[in-house]
Amino acid sequence: MSVFRAAGAAALLLCLALPVAAQGIPKVQSPEEVGFLSIRLKRLSDRINEGVKNNELPGAVVLIVRNGKIVMFDSFGFRDKEAKVAMTNDTIFRIASMTKPIVSVAAMILMEEGKITLADPVSRYIPAFADTKVAVPNKQADGTVEIALEPQARPMTVQDLMRHTSGLTYGAIGANPVKQSYLDMKVNDRGQTNAEMVDKLAKLALLYQPGTTWEYSMSTDVLGRVVEVASGMALDKFIEERITKPLKMGDTAFEVSADKKARGAKPMKEGPKNEVPSIPDVTEKFAWRSGGGGMVSTAADYARFLQMFANGGQLDGVRLISRKSIDLMTADALPPDVKMGVDMYRFAALEPSGRMGQGFGLGFAVRNDVGRSPLPGTPGDYYWGGAYGTYFWHDPKEHLYVVYMMQSPAARLRYRYLLRDLVYQAMVN
Repeated sequence: MSVFRAAGAAALLLCLALPVAAQGIPKVQSPEEVGFLSIRLKRLSDRINEGVKNNELPGAVVLIVRNGKIVMFDSFGFRDKEAKVAMTNDTIFRIASMTKPIVSVAAMILMEEGKITLADPVSRYIPAFADTKVAVPNKQADGTVEIALEPQARPMTVQDLMRHTSGLTYGAIGANPVKQSYLDMKVNDRGQTNAEMVDKLAKLALLYQPGTTWEYSMSTDVLGRVVEVASGMALDKFIEERITKPLKMGDTAFEVSADKKARGAKPMKEGPKNEVPSIPDVTEKFAWRSGGGGMVSTAADYARFLQMFANGGQLDGVRLISRKSIDLMTADALPPDVKMGVDMYRFAALEPSGRMGQGFGLGFAVRNDVGRSPLPGTPGDYYWGGAYGTYFWHDPKEHLYVVYMMQSPAARLRYRYLLRDLVYQAMVN
């Protein structure tokens, strides 16, 4: 099959895939039906095809839904460029931090069952965090910096975990003694359990006082352990039984079975060193069920997850959470006096800061204003992506959501920008 599909071939593939892959989300007869112009939407397809041809990315899958109907569901380039295997709509991807919204919904389910409240201290579920200290840098007269430890001014809460104001951080991003301690303690060891992971983290200092600073972090990994303790179930089993199985997300889990291995997307050589990024195969199983980044999914599965949000917490007669819980998750949860961590600039135009007219809800970033960000959007839209290249956003006021799947860390920011620009320019009504 040609890498650059003809429109007829793409339509045929879509028709074949829809009954299973996107069941319950009907296809429009033409994009014009829901306010898009086909000739303008083609600009998006052309740009992704151009990127594949120019070795900017190996391939991608794009799924656009408006008013509950599929406007575009197409695949581009290669699932495995080295083997010259074409991308298909049912390709499975490592979604990295797009795991976070799923785990956040798991926590909301438990909130609605009275098993947790977002105001609870994390130490209620993981007692070791009650004694965790905060690192305070003190600059000496000779210019050196010494780290002192002080108690938490107030306990880290479940809400802090969900909005990344816990004081936790990521060890691999940036450089300071607290981050180095994460590396030394091997908090990202894939051979550990969630219980072992939080035991390590609780022994290490926090980078900030809880509630004071937005710092992208292992907070959702800790949230995953809270889900386990509060539910009495392993995180992967809880998500399967309470989210992915009810929503018929059959290709979404922490790994897929060996018979689906061929459907897994492969990265290509990229970056300044022209190396293949280290992205685990979709069938590879780890003891650590990372709530912050461990899952795999397809574009169609993730669309069903977003359609549940669009429907106010339910899909196909199955209710996961209430409309008011959706409202809470998608509102900006950051305090007006919150500080931003030093690593926020790596998010560039997508950083969840007031200066960009954006904030952070419970599991993803949210937009508050138009104009401060250089990217088009609508106040109230929310979004997030994964380090391996996947991305989504949902614009409730425009009744629109978009899922973009690729395995290219080097191209991820560039194509998130292009996707926003080229989707909104095609939407004329």
